[in-house]
Amino acid sequence: MPHRGTYYRPTVLSSSSWWPFRPSHQLARGRLLPGTAHPVRRVLLALVVVLVVLATAGWLASTRQDAPNPLAIQLSEWAHAEVAGRRPPSADAPPAEVAAFFADLGTARSERLAERFPLVVGNLSGAPVPLRYQANRRAIEDARAVELRRAEDARLSPEGQGDAARRAHRLASLLRADRQILAFDPTGPGRVAEVFGDLTTADRISLLVPGVDTDLITFERTEGRYTAPAGMAQALLAEERAQAPGIAAATIAWADYDAPPGLAMSAATAGRAERGAARLLDTLAGLPSDAELALFCHSYGSVVCGVAADELPSRVTDIAVTGSPGMRADSVADLGTSARVWAMRAADDWVADLPHLSIGPLGHGTDPVSPAFGARRLSDEGAHGHDGYYQPGAHSLRALALVGAGVNAATDCAPGGDGCAAFTTCPEPVHAGGQTS
Repeated sequence: MPHRGTYYRPTVLSSSSWWPFRPSHQLARGRLLPGTAHPVRRVLLALVVVLVVLATAGWLASTRQDAPNPLAIQLSEWAHAEVAGRRPPSADAPPAEVAAFFADLGTARSERLAERFPLVVGNLSGAPVPLRYQANRRAIEDARAVELRRAEDARLSPEGQGDAARRAHRLASLLRADRQILAFDPTGPGRVAEVFGDLTTADRISLLVPGVDTDLITFERTEGRYTAPAGMAQALLAEERAQAPGIAAATIAWADYDAPPGLAMSAATAGRAERGAARLLDTLAGLPSDAELALFCHSYGSVVCGVAADELPSRVTDIAVTGSPGMRADSVADLGTSARVWAMRAADDWVADLPHLSIGPLGHGTDPVSPAFGARRLSDEGAHGHDGYYQPGAHSLRALALVGAGVNAATDCAPGGDGCAAFTTCPEPVHAGGQTS
């Protein structure tokens, strides 16, 4: 569903990580976890410091509203458009209504509508997938033309011209013939979602929700390819096909929400996750109805998945989180989903040092790899750092791919020790659609 709101850019704070404070105490929804002895006053002192910083930075007082954007302009025109004597469905119409409209409209008229409103049709959940690809290609061409003009605009600073040139370069990459762009919005830092494989014939679709600092520029990388959403989804699809060649698989790199900047206070709250969860649910509702779905939620993306969990469609069979700061829940049961929940964290992932707490708007709750949370913990063998879970050849990628393919193996669970025995036992191999123990 195209987002009608205007992009807001919160004040960015200077910090060594995206979390505003990093004491070692463990707190979940305002309650000290068993076995911790850190005084509550230390937690409260940290919160006071955070609130002071927020207030002095102006984060609590106001936000800056940007100028109208191309998507907003097209949405306004779409609301008054007619085609073949009919009004098109509203941009937030249910996917089934949208699908029925385009089925009745026919191919030629649908393509003309996509040509006229590429940003609307390209982001319209329920529109035919090939038509969305076509519309987004046109929208990306338009956006690239704008950035090329800005890169030569003498009124911009050298830094502004350089930013425009970088965006134009990224947009040129998205225009390659093999790219399948399911969603695109150039507003602000930009949003994009890309499909790998064939959505229309897939038995299983794996959708990857990335974390902080994800935007149009960081959606893909040349160096560190498999730490960016596009590379992660590509690696996941290749490994799913290798591990389960008999299952038709597709993956989606879904950077179609306004992820927090890495040093922003918004990364410590659920506001962006709540808006992202609404967009995620809309995306899932518009995917081909025959395929089973699995969500792969990295870093702050796991907060998005946690917020959306209790409204997920029943065909979401699995949720796997990596490097998670929390899912805004005390436990798997608290998520309110029938999906199997898996968790993985590398030994040297700095997210382990975050205070896993949730007090008011701050924090994201219980650590998903802790025994108290109750997720099925996967082996992190071969994963390094916060963004190294999808590196080809790593056992961590194999474990995630088996979840995506619906073939879950006990050998891919984390080894015993440090309380791992308290985790739900990982099942023996089960094929997609089967039952697990």
